[in-house]
Amino acid sequence: MKDGIYRNTCPRNCYGTCGILSHVKNGKLIKVTGDPEHGYSKGSLCAKGYAFTQYVYSPDRIKYPMLQSPRGSGKWKRISWDEAYTIIASKMIDLNQRYGSNLASGYNKFSGNLGLLHYATEGMFNSIGPHTKPIGNPCALTGKLAMNRSFGESFSSVPEDMAGSKLIVLWGANPAVTNVHQMKFIKEARSKGAKLVVIDPIFTQTAKKADLYIQIHPGTDRLLALGIAKLVIEKQQHSLEFLEEQTSGWMEYKEYLENQLTMDEVCKQTGVEIEALKELSELYGTIKPVATWAGLGVQRNSHGSESISAINSLAAVTGNLFLPNGGLYFMHFDVDDFPCALLNHKGPEHPMIPGPREVDISDYASSALQLSEPPLSLLWIASRNITQDHNLKAWVELFQKLELIVTVDLYMTKTAEKSDIVLPAATHFEEEDLNVGYWHYWLSINQKAIPPYYEAKSDLQIARELTRKLNELSPGFSNFPADKEPIDWIKEELTPEIMALYSLTTYEDILKRPYQKGIQKVLSHDKKNFRLFSPDGKKSEVSLYQGDSSGVDEYKLITPQSLLKIHSQYESLNWLNRTQDESCIELSTEAAQLNDINDQEKIEVYNDQGQIVGVAKINPHLPKNIILTHQAGNNPINQLIIQQNEEDVSTYFYDSIVYIKKWRESHV
Repeated sequence: MKDGIYRNTCPRNCYGTCGILSHVKNGKLIKVTGDPEHGYSKGSLCAKGYAFTQYVYSPDRIKYPMLQSPRGSGKWKRISWDEAYTIIASKMIDLNQRYGSNLASGYNKFSGNLGLLHYATEGMFNSIGPHTKPIGNPCALTGKLAMNRSFGESFSSVPEDMAGSKLIVLWGANPAVTNVHQMKFIKEARSKGAKLVVIDPIFTQTAKKADLYIQIHPGTDRLLALGIAKLVIEKQQHSLEFLEEQTSGWMEYKEYLENQLTMDEVCKQTGVEIEALKELSELYGTIKPVATWAGLGVQRNSHGSESISAINSLAAVTGNLFLPNGGLYFMHFDVDDFPCALLNHKGPEHPMIPGPREVDISDYASSALQLSEPPLSLLWIASRNITQDHNLKAWVELFQKLELIVTVDLYMTKTAEKSDIVLPAATHFEEEDLNVGYWHYWLSINQKAIPPYYEAKSDLQIARELTRKLNELSPGFSNFPADKEPIDWIKEELTPEIMALYSLTTYEDILKRPYQKGIQKVLSHDKKNFRLFSPDGKKSEVSLYQGDSSGVDEYKLITPQSLLKIHSQYESLNWLNRTQDESCIELSTEAAQLNDINDQEKIEVYNDQGQIVGVAKINPHLPKNIILTHQAGNNPINQLIIQQNEEDVSTYFYDSIVYIKKWRESHV
């Protein structure tokens, strides 16, 4: 690779999808800076971004393909890529011959590395015909479907426009930690007189900066949004013309608010005093434009879909849905605009099997255990660490039944430690890609800036080489186009329609700077098709908030993201983690007193799913019935999550009930 400055894009599952300038000297990445040409990140990175030089050259990175035998023993030996491919391909072919199809082979992949060329894993499995694949989205499907019901499609306003808002209301969003770049637009709006309202069960870093903070009981956002709408309508501050002419369900919605919803019940369920409700309703009713942000935290419980819909409807009632510098924010799915050629690669048809066997990713292990004729026998894990999943007991059982587990990763994660074969993955500096955000509307290139770290390979290169091995051992086994180079796949994504959408004239344009989607295209939805929330009368009678009625020793577990990690990513970097202390577990003053727990004392959080151990931190601002600890991998908190058996939902991370007690060494 030549020395110089390259354009890269951060591929983490993050609102930013930031533009990066990578400084390379003597074939080494010596510095990263933000790309000033990127209109959203505007030349800055978060701390995780600036730590990428350590991330790339960490001695903890996996250098070579590794084989563990027996599985879980910790007895690893280095093998060649050809040996790894031969073992994997031979097992896939054996399973095919044994069962007459490739349904026994499957993968579990999610968001550890986003980018259009990272769909190579899906394309590789598509290329062998019907197989076992995950479907769904454990983080955002509930909210996405709620947005689709409201708008008829995915919708999220342009985040830079928040700088011109007069009122910004954040529901279950903490951008000071999880979306730091958006804070500059919020700060710009406030410098011009805008007010910031934060609604959250937790007194977050963002809440500390708010003009008005409303501490709500977890899972009751639906009632709060309906209550505010009721007060706005009672004072005739609603946008009647818009509601009558450009929405559906207005009369049913109004009738419910007037005749079935009482403010006493709203206050009781949400824990919010009527004075706070009146103050927020007055702000919503008298200020325009208002930017309303429904954060991912809102939809991580069993009432999340209703809450997102109710928040959407509140924005409609106040006439802010389509106002410039107003609008509604969640996330968008503009990746669906692209051909996604790797994701949609067509494999050979099977004479008896119409298509792949689908497994809900929100409950993958439990669902996979139920598969038979054939059972799932080979599992390929990529861009994923299953310690961030729930129901780890089911994962342990599934791993025991699998014949071959292959993990592709940069580091020896808890998942990799339980695998048969680990393949070293490339960083985004060592591969090409094309990236589109899900918060902002910028498209950017990812150039290969440096040679691979030791024998690391991209998902696409692995797919190409494994395909060759499969077809060497069994001619015609896969139809994956192994000869296509990364540049070919990138250019295939840049169709004439995409070029026009992002105002590109040639492929070379994207090499010079990121490009924004035409704003008129962002807003080109049917403004006459908004569907107001229709509450279920029977469901509304059921108490949403169980905190005060549950046992005195029961607590809701809230597990937000931390500032310097994304799930289990980055936890091994000492630039970001100066100490490797045990997990901090926050509890209220009342909970500490009730359980005779002192600050900095070792405690256990548990339920019938499992247990974690950490150091207590007494938080005087935390509600008495909440236990808070941040997501990480060394102490997998998601094992405490109990998942529902429902379709079309995200994982209900925030619905789990846990118990706490002092830790006793004798428990070891």
